Parts: sequence; structure tokens; C-alpha cells
Amino acid sequence: MTSLLVTGAAGFIGSHFTRYWAEHHPEDSVVAFDALTYAGVEENLADVADRVTLVRGDIGDPEHTAKVLAEHQVEVVVNFAAESHNSLAVLDPGRFFRTNVLGTQVLLDACRRADVQRFHHISTCEVYGDLALDAEEAFTEETPYRPRTPYNASKAGADHAVRAYHETFGLPVTLTNCANNYGSHQFPEKVLPLFATRAIDGQPLPVYASSGNRREWIHALDHCRAIDTVLARGRIGETYHVGTGVEASVEELADLVLDELGLPSSQRTTVPDRPGHDRRYLLDSSKLRDELGWRPQIEFEAGVRETIRWYAANRSWWEPLIGRSPVVEGDWTATNR
Repeated sequence: MTSLLVTGAAGFIGSHFTRYWAEHHPEDSVVAFDALTYAGVEENLADVADRVTLVRGDIGDPEHTAKVLAEHQVEVVVNFAAESHNSLAVLDPGRFFRTNVLGTQVLLDACRRADVQRFHHISTCEVYGDLALDAEEAFTEETPYRPRTPYNASKAGADHAVRAYHETFGLPVTLTNCANNYGSHQFPEKVLPLFATRAIDGQPLPVYASSGNRREWIHALDHCRAIDTVLARGRIGETYHVGTGVEASVEELADLVLDELGLPSSQRTTVPDRPGHDRRYLLDSSKLRDELGWRPQIEFEAGVRETIRWYAANRSWWEPLIGRSPVVEGDWTATNR
């Protein structure tokens, strides 16, 4: 039996991973650690409430974090905890550096002192900057970091801290950089649930002016399976890219939502671009595939349509969250908080 601590466990991907681990590794002890800020939803863990221990806490609190690691004799930490909304980072960059960089460093220090056997860190494709829309290359694990937004930079800083604790203190770490995730239980400030919930309510879908900008997409469950694979067979100190190679623009995503719900394309509306809006991300995930044998299992369009149907069927989950996001897309003034 392994004692596992999942930070950011009540968030979107963290809750998928917590539920996944409880289902696929029922012999393990799982501590779900989350600060339960505006995007942390305790109900995301309702299905596994009897199988995991939920602890409210901030990774930036050294005393509490150390206490939790000791009390639960934690052996493995999977760190999802992060501020992750690029639009909010434009308006309040300080909170991103506090949580994503300083919070990660505090957590790393606690794990080092607790002799944690594995620290796995969740990163993003966005640390590399962006690609031209017509570029033929993809980001590899050797691509230099070139973050362009406060969120990107804060995640890059966290990655550097993780590697530094491995090189300096011998903390056994692995990292994964993932493509854009989609799936159920995603806070409705992010693009797919934002589009789905607004469409369901008959409201316009706010599509950025640069509607052709593309993202690589992966279902959260495929991401969870990749992390499981890296924890089982990944090499200590290594980084692995988690991607599908499947790209779609924000306009294509909006059209897919409207098509699934039987609504007209006239329900789209154009809003000003976010400052520093990246054009395109694409990861080369051949290292994870070739070394560890991982493959995505969920086809993009089928997965997106299933996700849209989940939001249509689960208004009771997302309706109370509407209005909790501190951002109005397209309004980049100081009053947008």
C-alpha cells in the first residue's frame, strides 16, 4: 500500500486524478489536499468521499503542509495545485507567482524534509511560449522555456524549482507537461465549459478575435493514465510530454458546442484578444509513447461531445459556480476583478 497526497485535488484535473486513483489503486491511501479557493469544488470528490481523506490546506503554508505529510506518512506527492487561468493572470499576476512558484517551493521543501519517495509535478505546454500557426515543429522536452504570460512564467518558475530540488537535494522527481485538458467537472471559466454553459443558457459564446489560434487537446482521463504510467515506470529526474497531436481552434470548439446542442453559429460573438495571447501549442509526446508505452484512448470529437452532454445534464453542478470567476472575458481593465 502506498500513501499518496494529491495537491489541488478538488480542482478539475486533480479531482479526475483523485477519482481515477481511488478506482484503479483501491489499496492505496489517498489524501486530497486543496485550498478550496474559488475554483476548488469539494463536490468534485463526492464520489470518492468515503475512500479519500480531504484536507483543506495551502501548499504555501509550510507548517501545515509538513504536518499533513507527517501525519499521513505520505510517500508520493502529485502536485496539481496551481492558479491556472491565463485571463486572471493578466489582471492579478502576483497571486500566480505566490501560488505557483513560492507555493511549489514550500511544498518541495516539506517533501524533502519528509523524505518523500516521489514528487511528481504537473506542468503545461505553455512554458515554451507559442508556435507560429504554420510551424512544422512541435515542442520537445529539450525546447528552451520562453513563457509569454504571467501564468506561463509562474509555471516555468515552478518547473525550475522542481528540477533544482532534484539536482541540489536529490529529491526524486518526475515532471509532465500536458496539452490543454478537457472533460467533466471543469470550472466554467475555461473555454469548453464556458461555451457549453453559455450555449445551454442561450447566451453568446465569446470567441477571441484571433479565432484561428489553435490548441492541442487531451481528455483529462487520458492525462491521468499518463501520470499513472510515469509514476510506475518513468525515470527519476525526467520530463515527459503528454499530448495527443490533435489540434483545434477556439472557433472550431465553439462550432462543435453549438452543433452538439443544435444551436446556430450566430450564437458566437467576437471579443478582444487577451494580452499576450499565444497562437499555438503542440507537444511532441513520442518520449512518453516510446519509452513507457502510453497512448491516448479517447478520440477528440467523441470526448468533447460527451463532455458537452455532461454539462447539459449537470446544471446543478455548474450553475452555483457561475459568477464566482473574477474575470469577464474581453474586459482587460483594472476593474475586471
